[in-house]
Amino acid sequence: MGWTQTELDALKRAYASGTLRVRFDDKTVEYGSEADLLRRIRVIEREIRSSNGNGQPNRSLARFSKG
Repeated sequence: MGWTQTELDALKRAYASGTLRVRFDDKTVEYGSEADLLRRIRVIEREIRSSNGNGQPNRSLARFSKG
């Protein structure tokens, strides 16, 4: 499936804010639990990493705050 960085970013923002409802583009998805949401994030990260062609993981730092 063709996941986008925009979708991944929306999922990460939702996870960081503690919400299970995610909006991106014209779609809204509600996940059953934080674990479900985190699993989806990991799946998309793996797919994006594997589709970059060189097999090397993309590395980035993220900072999240629930404050």
